[in-house]
Amino acid sequence: MLQPVRTKFRKQFKGRIHGKATSGAELTFGSFGLKSLEPERVTARQIEAARRAITRHMKRAGRLWIRIFPDVPVSKKPTEVRMGKGKGTPELWVVRVKPGRIMFEIDGVAPDLAKEALRLGAAKLPVRTRVVQRIAD
Repeated sequence: MLQPVRTKFRKQFKGRIHGKATSGAELTFGSFGLKSLEPERVTARQIEAARRAITRHMKRAGRLWIRIFPDVPVSKKPTEVRMGKGKGTPELWVVRVKPGRIMFEIDGVAPDLAKEALRLGAAKLPVRTRVVQRIAD
């Protein structure tokens, strides 16, 4: 699963996801992409599940780009632990996805196959998404 090799600090604040995506909002590599329509935190497990669903449907043909990376640690305290005594240990890694962010890109497969693969991948994610296509030049 995706996670940073090392970070400057172990724990981070929750933070809020404000505004629309400016960077990563256009198709750069592939012909088809999966675009987020709402703000949400996407975990490394969800990214991996979506990646597996997409590559399995494409039967490993074509090329897939993952345009998001989980770099925010989320800490959790164990169950049945009293309040206080500091923040819990980092448990999982997430990425804060803004509306308009391209999360996955596909190229090298038929349009109907690409759209179906991205639809299957979108089912694994906690955000509403839309399949976008590059306009032919």
